[in-house]
Amino acid sequence: MKATIERATLLKCLSHVQSVVERRNTIPILSNVLIEAAADGSVRLMATDLDLQVVETVPAVTVDGAGAITVSAHLLFDIARKLPDGSQVSFETADNRMTVKAGRSRFSLPTLPRDDFPVIVEGDLPTSFEIAAATLAQLIDRTRFAISTEETRYYLNGIFLHVADEELKAAATDGHRLARFTLARPEGAEGMPDVIVPRKCVAELRKLLEESLDTNVEVDLSASKIRFTLGGENGVVLTSKLIDGTFPDYSRVIPTGNDKLLKLDPRSFFEGVDRVATIATEKTRAVKMSLDADKVTLSVTSPDNGTAAEEIAADYSSQGFEIGFNANYLKDILSQIEGDTVELHLADAGAPTLIRQNENAPALYVLMPMRV
Repeated sequence: MKATIERATLLKCLSHVQSVVERRNTIPILSNVLIEAAADGSVRLMATDLDLQVVETVPAVTVDGAGAITVSAHLLFDIARKLPDGSQVSFETADNRMTVKAGRSRFSLPTLPRDDFPVIVEGDLPTSFEIAAATLAQLIDRTRFAISTEETRYYLNGIFLHVADEELKAAATDGHRLARFTLARPEGAEGMPDVIVPRKCVAELRKLLEESLDTNVEVDLSASKIRFTLGGENGVVLTSKLIDGTFPDYSRVIPTGNDKLLKLDPRSFFEGVDRVATIATEKTRAVKMSLDADKVTLSVTSPDNGTAAEEIAADYSSQGFEIGFNANYLKDILSQIEGDTVELHLADAGAPTLIRQNENAPALYVLMPMRV
């Protein structure tokens, strides 16, 4: 194999594929990136961790010898980062080594044969639809903070995508809070199986979306695999296995009869919670909210650090009561509200609270209270 590629092109492509590669691997080939140079003048790079795979095809300056080899992903990325701007990088393979040259720099790297490189077999992906990259990015941002990190409840370690009532819905929960995002069902998504997209796939996809927010993403999926194609033919293709589990019926925890409505400015609410939570210790992350006519008093009591309180103006006309929430969970939700108002639909101190921007907002959140 012999090919030359622009450093900027190579660096951008490697930044996409190498982040899938785990730093510690018991299988040496999984530390590598597969580089394939084709006679048509394109170079294809691919990396995998056996559950997730990223492939990107980029134009080469020249391809003098077609072929394929695998080389350490992180090593090649570090080399590409340190090469001078505007340089051209040439690859040449011989005797189980790959020579990388750019300007006056020359590296000789160990390689492993391409035949040993594992590829995720996608199989048939019967459901196929397109979604705007900006919408997909918003869907991820509004839900992923609620993904559970508990490995024992593996079926909560991702975003649940399903079609219901002519809508595509995305949900994530860790048992303490729930985030749901709804959009009109894309054409082609009818009859789609319910799927759980793993946390790592969600994180990699979000990074890739950042560079193509004005394009559409093609989504192809089956009950066990999902593929995202970004940037058209020569773009990035992310393929992932799905979580093999059943997501709980989350609609049962979305309260419908919460009759006490509290309206606040989300920014001042967030800042108030953040300030009083300064003195909260790891054990007492609870912020107490005392609701009265047109005001909320936030307070935190810590046995080690003392007490803090802050009063916030609010629109509230129901009966006064007290309720406690985990400060971090509350801040996570408030940071997703973009408008000037946030609605909290409350019932009592022990019941889950519904939080949203307004009744037409695509995102909806449910937060379980804490005892304070």
